[in-house]
Amino acid sequence: MSSHQQDQTTDPKEHFVSLMRGLGTRTVLYQESVAASLGLYNHDFISVDILREKGPITAGELSKLTGLATSSVTALIDRLEKIGYVRRQNDPKDRRKVIIVPEYEQKEEVSNTYHPLHTAMITLASSYTDEELALITQFLGKASTVLEEQIHDLSSNKPY
Repeated sequence: MSSHQQDQTTDPKEHFVSLMRGLGTRTVLYQESVAASLGLYNHDFISVDILREKGPITAGELSKLTGLATSSVTALIDRLEKIGYVRRQNDPKDRRKVIIVPEYEQKEEVSNTYHPLHTAMITLASSYTDEELALITQFLGKASTVLEEQIHDLSSNKPY
């Protein structure tokens, strides 16, 4: 069945799932475009976005969240630190660990890149009532949990 035929389904739940998949695809494409415009590799950008969401975390935690090998995460952190997007900080609870602290939000090129999307999303959100936004926000939180569970399941079932 072609994607055009899938979009014309009469089942509202199937149509909803199709639109969610499309949103996911567009989100990935947007992230890749942002990464390229900032001169970053996609994994670097994804890591920066994870740090934005989670806050300071260890390299080991970043490795688990991205699925990248520890050595790859070390090289990634080196690249991001060199351009001022992150900094390393000793973990006050365990001197053997280093915490990766995001620093890129203050960078003008990052805020300039995200400003048009932020403005467009605020405009979109303004077209809904507070009650509708509460429901949408609840859904997005639950959808994120479902995706995290699926990512975990897929990474747990790797054949290697």
